[in-house]
Amino acid sequence: MNGRGPRNPYVALEAGWSSPAEEHTATPGQSTPVKGTPAEGTAVAESLQAALRTAIRAQLPARIEQTEHDTGQPLTAAQRRVAAELILTGAARRHAESEIMTNRPVPDPDTERAVIAAVLDEQFGLAGLQPLLDDPSIENINVNGCDRVFVRYADGTRAQLPPIASSDAEVEQLVRSLATRGGSEERRFDRGSPAVNLQLPDGSRLFAVMALTAGGRPSVSIRRHRYRTVDLPQLQRLGMIDGQLAEVLRALVRARKNLLITGGTALGKTTILRGLASVIDPSERLVTIEDAFELDLDRDPALHPDVVAFQAREANIEGQGAVSQAELVRWALRMSPDRVLVGEIRGPEVVPMCNAMSQGNDGSMATLHASSSRIAFTRLAAYAAQGPERLPLEATNLLVASAVHFVIHLAYATDGMRVVSSIREVVDADDRQIISNEIYQPGPDRRAVPGSPLRTETAEELIAAGLDPDLAVRRWPR
Repeated sequence: MNGRGPRNPYVALEAGWSSPAEEHTATPGQSTPVKGTPAEGTAVAESLQAALRTAIRAQLPARIEQTEHDTGQPLTAAQRRVAAELILTGAARRHAESEIMTNRPVPDPDTERAVIAAVLDEQFGLAGLQPLLDDPSIENINVNGCDRVFVRYADGTRAQLPPIASSDAEVEQLVRSLATRGGSEERRFDRGSPAVNLQLPDGSRLFAVMALTAGGRPSVSIRRHRYRTVDLPQLQRLGMIDGQLAEVLRALVRARKNLLITGGTALGKTTILRGLASVIDPSERLVTIEDAFELDLDRDPALHPDVVAFQAREANIEGQGAVSQAELVRWALRMSPDRVLVGEIRGPEVVPMCNAMSQGNDGSMATLHASSSRIAFTRLAAYAAQGPERLPLEATNLLVASAVHFVIHLAYATDGMRVVSSIREVVDADDRQIISNEIYQPGPDRRAVPGSPLRTETAEELIAAGLDPDLAVRRWPR
């Protein structure tokens, strides 16, 4: 098992306990560890944690209120955390003194610091998940109950890490707390609403379920976005595209081609979409539509100053108030967008999205789960059939052919890297089939290499948008 990973505060409770052979000398402000077994060490640290939780609940609100009264200014989140840390440090010292006076053991300084950090993370962060989210090398986090924690690193390796909480109930409470305070819309997480999908403060996407798995244990999946802002040169440095592809993609965006980005789970579709959006002129008005916020194009006013970011809304406890992505796409068309960007097509929003693309909002983009660029058309037809319009296949194909100009597909290369492997130009629809040309196709290592030639009309449009004529015409086999 891969031994990498951050030190988890819950493990530190036990690992930090001193052995009988160790001798320690107390220094001012430090507690003095005493002899004991690992199990006793865990109990001692948990006792400290309980004392710190009590102290923070009792003292922090009054400390904040008094400070704000004295200064006349509201405290920032960082200032509140500093105030909490001072309270916890003092409470830990008093707890140690009390325990020593009654001849009870206390944890060593490292464990004390880990417990303080854990309580701070409970109050301001994500408790046991916080150390994992603080590790930039971790890409995906999967939790199957409090003690079954698995991660996937950016280099593709996987590991099982220590527990993130002391019980499943703590995991459920953590997710419930995040659902309550996360994002622009409070989301429920209980037996009446046993699944929740939301964005974490660092931009990661969390999906959790409870009371539905074997044994009723909660399950949490977190997909990290290591690159919240990215451009085409950075995608080159990451190895997802080469210089030639970067120029072609830049021209596609500038020529206002409607783009569909496809690929499997966690292949970087959102990252590619962000990179393509970086080419859009800052003067353009964008409307983004997502099930849970991920694109974050509105977070950089210098790059995209005019952005309306929509997020679908779930029904309330009475079953009212739900707003679907399909409805949001319809609303977006009333907001004078230059481009509409859908984070992920996953249902009947495909019809209004294609209508948006074919009714003057050229340059729009969306992502879609599909195993190949050709299969994307089948997926779109299946989603369209689920919508209230109940479009037949022939009508769907005509709609898709009039809306989508190019499909950009991602896959794993033979060396395990995520890459653009195919670009397909949509030409027309013929009854039950979409006619397309694969202008870039998977090479021997699955990285995209030139395939069929661009249509003459398309090549001229891309050249007018700044593409080198050599890339638009001469590099393709005739």
